[in-house]
Amino acid sequence: MTSPSHPDSEHQSLPPAEPGDDRDSITEVRGTVARFEMSYSLSPTDRLTFGPPLRFRIPSFIYLALALVALALVFIAYASPSNSRLYVWLVEGDKNRPLSSIAFALILVASAVGTVIRAHMRGVVVRRDGLEARYLMAMGIPRIRQWSWAQISRLILDEKHVMLELWDNHYERLPEVAAPAELGELLERLGAAHGIQITRLSASKPAH
Repeated sequence: MTSPSHPDSEHQSLPPAEPGDDRDSITEVRGTVARFEMSYSLSPTDRLTFGPPLRFRIPSFIYLALALVALALVFIAYASPSNSRLYVWLVEGDKNRPLSSIAFALILVASAVGTVIRAHMRGVVVRRDGLEARYLMAMGIPRIRQWSWAQISRLILDEKHVMLELWDNHYERLPEVAAPAELGELLERLGAAHGIQITRLSASKPAH
């Protein structure tokens, strides 16, 4: 189990949870308390995955499309007449290259497929026993953080983001997902079922 990260100055500005708060309530930013008695449970085999927004995936799809175009051009060149410019440039030109055009195109496609897979590794997984956050660090290195429900003291939500207030007063921001409203609704229900306090921020004060 990984330990939660330290909060930065922006996280520290979030409204703190009062010690005597009722764990079955939703605390609004302005102090309004509303009862939230909905409950929700997952079966032991349920794993609800929320993938990244489309803007995080588009560059990888563009790269894959370009790689497939390059591979198609190579195949067209090999099928073209020997006096065509494409045949001369790719097929005959391979005689003076350390790597053939078809091998280069195949490597390009494999790299593009890997980029698409990495782009889809971001997101949030909701399990019966807790949450899993998947991040992509520099150079495409994946990073996974996991928390059990018992480690989460409060869920801080707005229209697009989710912040966790952990048992040791540290904060952790979950990755952006393509369906933030659905994730927020699910976490509200699960939070109520596990006795976790929930704070929903107004649209003018997003969770940073």
